[in-house]
Amino acid sequence: MAVIAKICGLKTAETVQAAIDGGAGLIGFNFYPRSPRAITASVARTLGQLVPAQVKKVGLFVDDDDARIGEVLSSCELDVLQLHGRETPERVAEIRTRFAKPVIKAIPVSAAEDLAAAAGYEPVVDYLMFDAKPPKSMAGALPGGNALCFDWTLLRGLRFAKPWLLAGGLTPENVAEAVRVTGAPMVDVSSGVEDRPGEKNPSKIKAFLDAVRHL
Repeated sequence: MAVIAKICGLKTAETVQAAIDGGAGLIGFNFYPRSPRAITASVARTLGQLVPAQVKKVGLFVDDDDARIGEVLSSCELDVLQLHGRETPERVAEIRTRFAKPVIKAIPVSAAEDLAAAAGYEPVVDYLMFDAKPPKSMAGALPGGNALCFDWTLLRGLRFAKPWLLAGGLTPENVAEAVRVTGAPMVDVSSGVEDRPGEKNPSKIKAFLDAVRHL
């Protein structure tokens, strides 16, 4: 089965087109204000008009209330909501029900015990995402997109009740090895296709998607 790729944190028409042309299955728009990848709902609406129906548009939110999520959804069309904060399973279930959208929940991972959290979310999500947990000593760390990997062998041989994405420090150069080790059916990249935080490089997007396509 082909591995599905998600390109997250897109901000320009050029990079959205590169993701589409390269065969991304999902593209991500970031609505977390602290992120260098953040865009407004109006920008997302404009960029979303470039996206064909077969490519899913994902909106990334971090610990937002219903009013904020609803405001974004009233301005732009999203297919999937990605929750990348400290949302509890109960809160995830509320969001999924209220907005009637499929949900991805990110699980931060630095050690084997972090994976146990997935069990609490499996009944209330459509997808899980395993991302690298930044160390407490990391200045200015974001919930994701920190160009950090975690120990991929922690996922080796594990099975989950819902489809899942591997994230955290993936690049065109290491994504094949990451999938080989983890068996990930889906991969997510942001910083690994950038020249600097928030500035995607279309050539790197193409290289990443080429690498995934050849898995």
